[in-house]
Amino acid sequence: MARVAANQDRAEAERSHYVYLQHARVFSRKGSSVLCEEVTESRVTPSGDASRQDLLTLNGRFLRKHKYVAYTTPLTEKLEKNPGDSDDESLSIEIGDDDRRLVEGLRSNLINARSKDGIGAHLFPLTSRSQSNYVFRWIGRGRAKGRDVFHLEFRPKEKDEYGWKGDAYIDSSAYQPVLVSTGMARKIPFAVRTLLGTNLPGLGFTVVYAPQPDGVWFPVSFGTEFKIHVLFFFSREIVIDAQNRDFEKTHVNSMIVDDSSAPH
Repeated sequence: MARVAANQDRAEAERSHYVYLQHARVFSRKGSSVLCEEVTESRVTPSGDASRQDLLTLNGRFLRKHKYVAYTTPLTEKLEKNPGDSDDESLSIEIGDDDRRLVEGLRSNLINARSKDGIGAHLFPLTSRSQSNYVFRWIGRGRAKGRDVFHLEFRPKEKDEYGWKGDAYIDSSAYQPVLVSTGMARKIPFAVRTLLGTNLPGLGFTVVYAPQPDGVWFPVSFGTEFKIHVLFFFSREIVIDAQNRDFEKTHVNSMIVDDSSAPH
């Protein structure tokens, strides 16, 4: 795992030199009814210690009075405008638009977080910064995503910690993660669920990694499906599916020009 951590640290640094596209679909549903759905395309570019996501397209819809209302502008952008700035009825905001806020908030916090990977870096404890807080247990060898892997389980060192537990499948030759799945290490205590009316059953994430032609490993897909119960009356299923693709290493061309001569 020390070798995996060193490789992850190195890969994190190398990922900061890449530009890529992220396609994401996030939706909330209650029973069989989709209440809000957003499909986005974003360009991810290096920016200091993290990456910047520029939203290229957004196709959204939410259910209002048994009919779907389409929108193409983020809710946060609309909130920054004054009422009456747009005549587009699909951009109107009402108190009942909770699902739109929920979907956009989860998209922003889980796949638009400050990370070089396009996903929340804190969700998968394989870097040297995170490994110190976890214990790993050898399960055996196997196959995952067409590769020979080591299978390990992990959980927080502190039994009372509300961190992640899960499974990591590590490439047996590259010592890079191929597949990592997580779940909550502990359930929300019954007293908290009772007093606050909040529960997150089934919360967990899955990420798949793959190497690029130059050998840099990148997360290529990220997904989750879980339920939210809040204040005893708000209940939703959340589904997130994100795909990273079209990786391109950034480059800079420079030329020194003598002031006394015209540039060629």
